[in-house]
Amino acid sequence: MRAATYDGKGGVEVIALRDDVPDPEIGSDDALIEVAFAGLNRADVLERQGNYPSPRSGRFVIPGMEFSGVVRATGSRVTNVFEGDRVCGLVAAGAHAQLVATNALAVSKLPDGVSLRDAAAIPEAFITAHDALFTRAGFALGETVLVHAVGSSVGLAAVALAKRAGGVTIGTSRTAEKLERAKESGLDVGVLLDDGWRGRVQAATNARGPDVILDFVGAPMLDGNIAVLAPGGRIVQIGTMGGTNASFHLGILLMKRAALHGTVLRSRPIEEKIAIAKHFERALLPLFARGELRAEIDRVFPLDDLRAAHEYMESNANFGKIVIAVGG
Repeated sequence: MRAATYDGKGGVEVIALRDDVPDPEIGSDDALIEVAFAGLNRADVLERQGNYPSPRSGRFVIPGMEFSGVVRATGSRVTNVFEGDRVCGLVAAGAHAQLVATNALAVSKLPDGVSLRDAAAIPEAFITAHDALFTRAGFALGETVLVHAVGSSVGLAAVALAKRAGGVTIGTSRTAEKLERAKESGLDVGVLLDDGWRGRVQAATNARGPDVILDFVGAPMLDGNIAVLAPGGRIVQIGTMGGTNASFHLGILLMKRAALHGTVLRSRPIEEKIAIAKHFERALLPLFARGELRAEIDRVFPLDDLRAAHEYMESNANFGKIVIAVGG
């Protein structure tokens, strides 16, 4: 089959497109999916650079963590999907290829009204945002959430979900244009991420601070996040793009009775991934079919232009999801 591979660690020159990659084999509980579209995520770039552990080893390291496509075959014990079904889902790796295999219970069937193109932009962003906002942080009606890097696909998903839950949304970005565009997804207050961001967040919350903070930046933001957080507030660390080693005043954390949560989807056990996929299929996908939620797609690159897609993501110019057209 045709697939993208990483031949080592480094710049985009390590990305190779091959036609001699063996088709994935499936077990009795698995589904084989013909990939139509795949998402490109920051973790794919970090993995290529050698800054994020790869779950794959051996001759071919195939990137790609989310996909949409059509079921081509199923194992003998699979009963939830059938050949010809349109599906989407998350995998540890392997989605930037014509075929991907995964546990069938971990894929979600697409309802009518959700295209394969849009479906490739939904799982990682909305599952991550929903898990961080509600499962980790316990976001409640009327609370305020601060979303850093709000122009990212996960950031926009978090804003949309928080507004649907009756929340107040504040977002940061280093780009004023991204803040303005994020208002279309439900952003109430946009804050430029410069030296004055703390004061503007406090002013936007009448000095109380946000109840929940979702952060993708990491170490450089932690001290400021704790400083502006409301009493009883919760911080969910989703990414560490700016660094991993941080120090902060534990006394403030104690006085505010605050909580700091970490989260990652990729390394979770298969049982938890299955539970997440079933909830996603039942609770979130119907909202896309009815037009109540939407995926923000910035640009679609063909698989042959995967190097250009990586360069575009590294430029931080994208607003929303970068999608790779594999077979669609």
